[in-house]
Amino acid sequence: MDVLKRVPVKEQDPKVRAGNFEEVCLGYDLEEAKAEASRCLQCKNPKCVAGCPVSIDIPGFIKQIETGNIEDAFQVIGQYSALPAVCGRVCPQESQCEERCIRGIKGDAVSIGKLERFAADWAREHKIAPKAPEVKNGRKVAVIGSGPAGLTCAGELAKKGYDVTIFEALHEPGGVLVYGIPEFRLPKDTVVRAEIENVMALGVKIETNVIIGKSVTIDELMEEEGFEAVFVGSGAGLPKFMGIPGENANGVFSANEYLTRNNLMKAFDESYDTPIIAGKKVAVVGGGNVAMDAARTALRLGAIVYIVYRRSEAELPARVEEVHHAKEEGIIFKLLTNPTEILVNENGWVSGMRCVEMELGEPDESGRRRPIEKKDSEFILELDTIIMSLGTSPNPLISSTTKGLDTNKYKCIVADENTGMTSKEGVFAGGDAVTGAATVILAMGAGKAAAKGIDEYLSSKYE
Repeated sequence: MDVLKRVPVKEQDPKVRAGNFEEVCLGYDLEEAKAEASRCLQCKNPKCVAGCPVSIDIPGFIKQIETGNIEDAFQVIGQYSALPAVCGRVCPQESQCEERCIRGIKGDAVSIGKLERFAADWAREHKIAPKAPEVKNGRKVAVIGSGPAGLTCAGELAKKGYDVTIFEALHEPGGVLVYGIPEFRLPKDTVVRAEIENVMALGVKIETNVIIGKSVTIDELMEEEGFEAVFVGSGAGLPKFMGIPGENANGVFSANEYLTRNNLMKAFDESYDTPIIAGKKVAVVGGGNVAMDAARTALRLGAIVYIVYRRSEAELPARVEEVHHAKEEGIIFKLLTNPTEILVNENGWVSGMRCVEMELGEPDESGRRRPIEKKDSEFILELDTIIMSLGTSPNPLISSTTKGLDTNKYKCIVADENTGMTSKEGVFAGGDAVTGAATVILAMGAGKAAAKGIDEYLSSKYE
């Protein structure tokens, strides 16, 4: 075995998977996982841990895999993360823990994410679940939103003995894990549901179809229902658009709507009644992970699909793995291209998109080179469906219905990054509701920090 190279991970053939919604990456088996785990150098000062937003003892769980103690590996991870099977699939490990791996200096970094996935999947298959705390402290905490931030905060508080209730606006818990990320990256009925059940096994209660700000307000939860603290992890589900002519035409979707119809409402499954306009020629405007998810979904629904992005491939914010998979499957990348108008036929439906070619100038405030329009470069892309994937912002419903809760100019809740504490006493917040759209693992890190902040806040009240 060449210790400088990671053990390859089996995947569905691109030509086959482009026509189904089954998981692309097939993961390691036991022998492959043990072989990959043996590549870990077991550093005395592991830099990989510092690169993990939830500070998992990475060498610790990898050592257990190497020796074949998979249940112990899962329990090590469980001390730090409530969603290991999710994180093992969708976290950008290549820019976090794996980027700091010492093995990666002269060879391939250890495949930390795939090993985390293996341990979590093994535990699920063997029905290993976390144990609920034996002693409850009787203090009630409300968590708003059952996405990665909310689930993590709730799980951490439950471990400390709190009586935690999650309030979820949708009919199924999971937040972005169920409505945003496609089946072929994150299976819902097996992986996501099992992770949620593990959190509930700690004693967490989940109430669905509760819209905070309409069904009940935060003030009412605290003043009338006896919750001593509230964590807001409601995410950022409000889509952004370009504001170009024709954007209101039939056949223009936000990526949120397109993905929600497919992922949460199963539009891809013929046994469901959810309507969806699949499109024959589809353009996805944007270059992030959500854009890749929307494009790869449209491809599986039978479309010819373009990614339209105004910068070059080097600036694509999506994970390298997702871009690689999209290319393998046949997505066409129209880079250094910017839409200026959506063309509409006499029936009010999309017929195409007017675009211009771009070139890159000096870096802007984000550190990326600023795209500049090329002269006389206009062209028309013939299309029947356009999906806008330009990012999202928090829905202002919660902040506008809560007294004394400060927000910034982007409508994000202002909260301390170390404790999650907001301007309103007893109310904490974290994840996309605070930062704007970001990654699952960063939301989890915020949920974990807020749980610690809530525990310290409530403990100080009872001293």
